[in-house]
Amino acid sequence: MNFKTRRILAALSAAVCAASTAAAMPVTAEDKPGVTAVYATDFEDGDVSAFSKRGDTDTSVLGTAEDADAPSGKTVMTVTERSKGWNGPQIQVDTICEPGVRYTASCWVKAEWYNSCKLSMQYTDADGEVHYGNLAEATSSGDWKQFPETKFSFSEDMHDVFIYVEANDACNLYVDDFAIKTTPSYTIQSDVPSLKNVYADCFRIGGAVTADELSPLATKQLIMKHYNSITLGNELKPENMLDQKACQALAADGDETAVAVSLKGNARTILNFCRDNNMPVRGHVLVWHSQTPGWFFKVGYDPEGDWVDKETMLGRMENYIKNVLGVIDEEYPDVDFYAWDVVNEAWLDDGKPRQPGTYEESGNYSGWTAVFGDNSFIPYAFKYARKYARPETKLYYNDFNEYMPQKTDAIIAMIDEINKDGQYIDGIGMQSHLAVMNNDTTEPFPSVSVYKKALDKFCATGLDVQITEMDATLSKNLAVTDEQLALQAQYYSDLMDCIVEQKDHVSAVVFWGTTDDMSWRAWGSPLLFNEDYTVKPCFESIVDGLQEVGTEPTDYEPETKPTETTEVTEVTETTETTEDSKPATGDVLLGDVDGNNKIELLDVIMLNKSLLGMTELEDTQMIAADVDRSGSPDSSDSLFILKYTVSLIADFAEIAVK
Repeated sequence: MNFKTRRILAALSAAVCAASTAAAMPVTAEDKPGVTAVYATDFEDGDVSAFSKRGDTDTSVLGTAEDADAPSGKTVMTVTERSKGWNGPQIQVDTICEPGVRYTASCWVKAEWYNSCKLSMQYTDADGEVHYGNLAEATSSGDWKQFPETKFSFSEDMHDVFIYVEANDACNLYVDDFAIKTTPSYTIQSDVPSLKNVYADCFRIGGAVTADELSPLATKQLIMKHYNSITLGNELKPENMLDQKACQALAADGDETAVAVSLKGNARTILNFCRDNNMPVRGHVLVWHSQTPGWFFKVGYDPEGDWVDKETMLGRMENYIKNVLGVIDEEYPDVDFYAWDVVNEAWLDDGKPRQPGTYEESGNYSGWTAVFGDNSFIPYAFKYARKYARPETKLYYNDFNEYMPQKTDAIIAMIDEINKDGQYIDGIGMQSHLAVMNNDTTEPFPSVSVYKKALDKFCATGLDVQITEMDATLSKNLAVTDEQLALQAQYYSDLMDCIVEQKDHVSAVVFWGTTDDMSWRAWGSPLLFNEDYTVKPCFESIVDGLQEVGTEPTDYEPETKPTETTEVTEVTETTETTEDSKPATGDVLLGDVDGNNKIELLDVIMLNKSLLGMTELEDTQMIAADVDRSGSPDSSDSLFILKYTVSLIADFAEIAVK
């Protein structure tokens, strides 16, 4: 039995346990259309077998106890005898959830005493490296705190994916109403203008996206309708490209300038999508102080080591740029990397270099200035990038608060100096992270006039200008109102008017994200689309009165050729079926293994039991179970039926073996 088959059977075996628990749990959350509970328990039956302890050294004990203040019922899971903060209960989700699909995790948690509690995620990547990340955090002081539905997803090449509860100190923890659910199934508005077509005669329209953000089919549809450029939000940044262990091994062999890099699965998820749909890419970013680990600047790649000297760091810089561009050229030669941010955010708002230090110590510190003492590393970065980049790729300096006068002048002076001996820098990236309501007032920051002044100065250099990370937040402290949305709409409209005026010098406008809920500044509702993919007033304000160029398909149809990470299947709004839509063959309803004229999780369980030798299927049940019409039911059929029950496929017609 191969790994994939074992994983499928493990998922279906877990589904047997999850089905009985979920069926018994009185879920009180108000689910949105299309949401299905994959696993849910309120622990009233005393069963904690779906959870395990974290690691072989975890001393914690999992059990249940009565709690008069329980969020629901009277029984909760107890986690006692914890010896470390990371000790606690975990549930393996890659056995019950599908890769490339977005889910939510939620629960209530209580700490024995004042403590910071976290809902976290762990996974192992294709290279065997374990990753950890916090999904949500709350402080409990002997009272119950809720982790509301928090989104997560994982890619095909990840395994041993866990959702777990932890706390800073080794106190007793209590957990209740734990649930993992699918997220709502949305569709985009196909009857609104396409942004890329509206601005086709002006510049590219792009968006930033992460692998998690790309998971829903609706996101892919949104991108294909509105964008003709993609920026990978995090996946090509140094911390995600560098391989510390391999770098340390190279240094131990005597070469302190050798650098090991690799494309992780999350990057491939997005790049595969771009390759399969001919979507151009802005590369982001090669040289940056932030999200570049401090060990990259240290002797032996040791975070506790001394800073390397300038000559060594230049060698590392060149090898890093060469290897990143090389691995992309090798694996994705057909993806159009039309631009790269070579250096990012090197100047402070006052036009001075950043302070020396690691970004882990402070967001304003730079390992580059720690080694070089100033920004003298920047010319080398562009010369190396010019040496190894594709000839057609344009190279950019990119920065935020780029409209601050002293920073504007510092950027222009730097470019003039670097380009005096040749065209190393092709353009300037204006990030454009803006605020509609500065300090909760109705005055934006920057004002449109201030922004326009900086834009005009950059365009006057004769270099290309791209708006690379545009978003405009509302208040962090005030509830969103129609009046605020109107202010946002006017601000966006005025900004785009300024940019269109400079269309001969601006080649791209890229919005930093897709929908408000997935933005890095989600608190401020900064983007053009709502969580349900409907357009906001700010979208309408920047297309109003403009004519689309060309025609745009109303729906995104994914590529049909098989790939490892970009398979897309049709998503329906709910699991309800009608007589006209039931996938039948003859008098047998495909997928209805137990013969009750419904396709549900019980059919998955019955088929799974037969595959494990726990029961035998009758002839009509065998026909119903063979949903891919391969000749006999197997683990693939179990997976297809499971996908159908949670609305990941609409019918079994497309998966039939030809």
